[in-house]
Amino acid sequence: MTIDWRSFELRPAGAPPIDPAYLAKIQAARPRLYATAKEQYGEEIDPGPFGLDTRPALIGAKFAEAQGKGPAYHTAVMDAYWRKARNIEDRVVLTELAVGIGLDADSFAAALVDPTLDAAVTGDVAQAQAYGLTGVPALVFNNKYLIPGAQPYAALAQAVEQIQAQSGQ
Repeated sequence: MTIDWRSFELRPAGAPPIDPAYLAKIQAARPRLYATAKEQYGEEIDPGPFGLDTRPALIGAKFAEAQGKGPAYHTAVMDAYWRKARNIEDRVVLTELAVGIGLDADSFAAALVDPTLDAAVTGDVAQAQAYGLTGVPALVFNNKYLIPGAQPYAALAQAVEQIQAQSGQ
């Protein structure tokens, strides 16, 4: 099985402001998320700023993937945001992470303004919309089985088994 990361923007540039009531609901749910991560997975969460523009990080991912560093980049960005409260909208932070996984700083900085990589992100977002995705995380197996939201490992393993059985694998 291969895992292909795809881009999805929760707060694209030009999006309207988040409704204060909705933001309050999200913030109220965060302590439960942190507790679940610690209790079930032993993970401490210290997230970066909320509502930031992730497009630079997504473009950086396309570059890293093209250089054979996709998994390392994704791990570095996720760790920086979810465990170290880093702002992954900041190009200086992203470049530091890229250099940390062995990418050239100047090449990475140039990639962040590359229209081809930007178009690849736009294509991923369009594909997500075609799937009907409205949030992350979401997993799509074999380009047709959608599993939305954060799911426990056991649920994902069961889904994979069912998909394999249906596909005759």
